[in-house]
Amino acid sequence: MLDRNVIVKENFKKNVLAQQFPQSLQQLNLAQVGLSASELIDIFESQVMSRVLDLQSRVMQKKGQSFYTIGSSGHEGNAAYAKVFRVTDMAFLHYRSGAFVIQRAKQLTGETTLYDMLLSFAASKEDPISGGRHKVLGSKSLFIPPQTSTIASHLPKAVGAAYSIPLTKRISIQGEMPDDSVIICNFGDASSNHSTAQGAINAAAWAAYQSVPLPIVFICEDNGIGISTSTPQGWVAANYKNRAGLEYIYCDGLNILDTYQAAKRAEYIARKLKKPVFLHIRTVRLLGHAGSDAEFVYRKITEIEATEQQDPLLHSARILVENNLLTPQQVVEIYEQIEERIACISEQAATRPRLKSASEVKKSLIPINNSNANYRLLSDENRAKLFKHEKHNLSKKQHLAKLINWTLLDLMAAQPNIVLCGEDIGKKGGVYNVTSKLHERFGSNRVINTLLDEQSILGLAIGMAHNGILPIPEIQFLAYVHNAEDQIRGEAATLPFFSNGQYTNGMVIRIAGLAYQKGFGGHFHNDNSFAVFRDIPGVIIACPSNGADAVDMLRTCVKLAQEQQRLVIFLEPIALYMTRDLHEKGDELWAFDYISPDQANAPLRLGEISEFGQGQDVCIISYGNGYYLSRQAEAKLATKDIACKLVDLRWLAPLNKDEIMQAISGFAKVLIVDECRQTASISEAITTMIVEYYQDNKMKLPQINRITAEDCFIPLGSAAMTVLPSADEIVETVEKMLSDTSISSLYQRD
Repeated sequence: MLDRNVIVKENFKKNVLAQQFPQSLQQLNLAQVGLSASELIDIFESQVMSRVLDLQSRVMQKKGQSFYTIGSSGHEGNAAYAKVFRVTDMAFLHYRSGAFVIQRAKQLTGETTLYDMLLSFAASKEDPISGGRHKVLGSKSLFIPPQTSTIASHLPKAVGAAYSIPLTKRISIQGEMPDDSVIICNFGDASSNHSTAQGAINAAAWAAYQSVPLPIVFICEDNGIGISTSTPQGWVAANYKNRAGLEYIYCDGLNILDTYQAAKRAEYIARKLKKPVFLHIRTVRLLGHAGSDAEFVYRKITEIEATEQQDPLLHSARILVENNLLTPQQVVEIYEQIEERIACISEQAATRPRLKSASEVKKSLIPINNSNANYRLLSDENRAKLFKHEKHNLSKKQHLAKLINWTLLDLMAAQPNIVLCGEDIGKKGGVYNVTSKLHERFGSNRVINTLLDEQSILGLAIGMAHNGILPIPEIQFLAYVHNAEDQIRGEAATLPFFSNGQYTNGMVIRIAGLAYQKGFGGHFHNDNSFAVFRDIPGVIIACPSNGADAVDMLRTCVKLAQEQQRLVIFLEPIALYMTRDLHEKGDELWAFDYISPDQANAPLRLGEISEFGQGQDVCIISYGNGYYLSRQAEAKLATKDIACKLVDLRWLAPLNKDEIMQAISGFAKVLIVDECRQTASISEAITTMIVEYYQDNKMKLPQINRITAEDCFIPLGSAAMTVLPSADEIVETVEKMLSDTSISSLYQRD
């Protein structure tokens, strides 16, 4: 088959010179839409630049100089709406938005967009957005956060960013964007069917239906096909034209005058009326899905040729020629001049250095401390006023749930940019009253009751974090996070990595989870696996086993999110929320005092473990409910003259290898108690860590035993306890270990 890249390029020049132009249903002139002749030519030049970049990327790919060939051909009309919006209107873009980026860059002096994009094609570490980690469209100066997965997964955070714009004014903090900004979010017709698109647009409409200001323009660039699957004609309009709370506008994206005019209307509704808009733009897709896409396999050649005849560059050339702004020869000259210019720039970009080491690649996993807002504490006087309603309780020991509640109260009063969001966290105070009275104290702008959709909750948090807010979203139960885990994995965690640390979304995600609820609620309320978080690079996982640790750890987590822009999972063991006793009823050994920040000792360090006991017989390592059970077992073992040392990990990612190895130093017997499943549990990682450490240092390996939950979901009722570790099992295992004289063997629970 002939090279369609060459055909499209040559057909453009040939048809322009012959004045064989496609016609548009919209007959508009410059005066009607409010564009000058120079502005129209400028938009056309951006379209040409985008097209030539697409073609050049494929030339570079054949030379081994480029590694990504999904282009914007057919979608160059987005240059027209880029002209409408301000550079400070944050844009969450899909990968066919090259013309948008080029046009927006013209609003700022000193931008070198063509060179920058070619550096990205070449995966050069000098690429100013990703540092050579991915071909992304993004720019800090242009307010374009980079997107790597654009199958609509960026829509929820775009909604969150839009919500944050009027919110920052209501809560009196300075956002990253001006108060009258608008959020732009574009995507394809196929992506509009994705659950994240459906959820995000529904969330925006749900909020707008209740008169919540939400300045966002969803832009569906409809080219009629998703890779090889056609979109039914009329499907997008049928879905979105009559949605409550959503303003629908349609335009011909092949006609830059119609696109500009429609975008102006959308911009007015979003900016002035603060309402969400669905701008439905007709486009075409040229050159296949990507350079590797053999389009002729699933499309007839007549269909491909018919699409190419609707080239948006031909439509723009027709408008320029018919309005006597340029001659056909001048149009072609512009194209060829840009073609020559980009070819020269690409040769230079292709020679620039690439990432060569794992350390270079990983450098941006942990954000650079680039926040101007420091972690703050309340004064004693203000804290006394804040806790006036709890004055009679402050001197009493409290359980985990109450201590987390008080910590949140203290933090929110000190940090005006903290915003909580989640299901039922408002007046109800959450399922377990952890957020009780916070809504009463701080109001609905800072304690947000969300709709029932975890994707929207996390998207809201990510979007708010883009605008100077420190979000603390709550996921009601650990099992529910699986509905939205890609918002953490593919959106929040990747942001600093693919922006070379320029964009961050520091936040603390509170999740009620783990098991031991005596069978209440079954699996969805007793999910004992957090493996989904453990392989996400850069994410911190905190899991307190008691209220005293929870206070210190939550403060540290907020400090890390605020000052270092870290993404933190704060995993709260539900079964320990109301637990006050350890060994017997009324002993109050699992209830603790609330220590204010200024009364506390040195702040808890990330990764800092805790130790209990001085015994030398066995070292028991655990966390969460497992640590609580280990404490019970330790007392029972003491009655049998078996002395243990206990380690509470507290931080499950990153694991503090140095402190863990120091804690087990000198022990011949090590027991790991892990309430999560045997397969893919953290005990596997700890076992491997110990073995590798001792082997690397040529030390004699201790006996390592492991107690875990069964590889099973948690059943309802008393049967739940049959698949989980128990204090008695810990006692039995320790006794068996001490009766085993072979200290070099590894033990695995059957």
